[in-house]
Amino acid sequence: MRERHEFHVDSTRYLDDHGKPLDDLPALAGDTERVLAAYRNMVLTRTFDAKAIALQRTGKCGTYPSVLGHEVIGTAIGQSMAKTDVFVPYYRDQAAHMLRGVSLREMLLYWGGDERGSANWENCPEDLPISVPIATQCCHAVGVASAIRIRGEERAVLCCVGDGGTSKGDFLESINLAGAWHLPVVFVAINNQWAISTPRSLQTGAETIAQKAIGAGLPGHMVDGNDYFATSEALDHALERARGGKGATLIEAVTYRLGDHTTADDATRYRTAEDLKRAWEKDGIKRLQNWLHDNGLWDADKEKALQAQSKEVVDQAVEAYLAIEPEPPTAMLDYLFETLPPALQAQRERIAGKYRGGES
Repeated sequence: MRERHEFHVDSTRYLDDHGKPLDDLPALAGDTERVLAAYRNMVLTRTFDAKAIALQRTGKCGTYPSVLGHEVIGTAIGQSMAKTDVFVPYYRDQAAHMLRGVSLREMLLYWGGDERGSANWENCPEDLPISVPIATQCCHAVGVASAIRIRGEERAVLCCVGDGGTSKGDFLESINLAGAWHLPVVFVAINNQWAISTPRSLQTGAETIAQKAIGAGLPGHMVDGNDYFATSEALDHALERARGGKGATLIEAVTYRLGDHTTADDATRYRTAEDLKRAWEKDGIKRLQNWLHDNGLWDADKEKALQAQSKEVVDQAVEAYLAIEPEPPTAMLDYLFETLPPALQAQRERIAGKYRGGES
């Protein structure tokens, strides 16, 4: 006797590329305050992103990963999470960090080379630092979620990972454990089509990333990551499910990385101008702006005022960042160990002596 087991992955989209509804919108679309706040955060994020790249190009900031094309997903994450939830991010989550209480100055400190800023967010003490190694944050997320479950707390963990990260063992082992232990964690796989220069088509033979959840016993959902309503609805549901003790979820949010991988990359070497042009036509910020216009919630004057306000906020943050006195060279050793080993103590003293003597 043969039995056939069938599985499926649903895909959700509410707005077309021009912001026109394709179906009845979810209830959250009626929350005007939430939607307008989301749009403002997206615009601020894009303004900050452009400034951070300019700072790097002029030698005032370290290597920086552009968030261009991720603003909708990050904003939806920041709004859907409760204050008591724990955010385990990766390196392109600026929009979410802003809503979690991280200041623009702190983010500039991180990308400017002072990584103490990443481990010392002032207003969100339980969120984990930005993760740069690929997919290792997924292991951290299941560890935090395990502690939450053991304590019987009604809160959740949200972990972001790129499409390239889902090809790593760290991710696959983590979703397997999340399913086996019924953990309160939501994995958001941000599919921006590129793992640095490796296209999505060469990363996996799976039709979708969301279907990787099936083998772990998790529900897997696919959403248009440029559709604010579809992304927010999926996140709201998954986080509520996790907090309610119903286990983990994998959400694949599909978008496109509109910028280079980082400021150390040149994406023109591996993708075409035509592909980038088509991606810009699906821009999530413009899509939501069109919807707001169509529903009488936005106009040109409001847009002009928002652009000016966002620039002012970013300029103030940059001014505060540039006013911070640079760390001395000894800082490279001061934050590696709780107690500096004797072998490095002598090295630190030599560095300090040269610094005091005016040598670089």
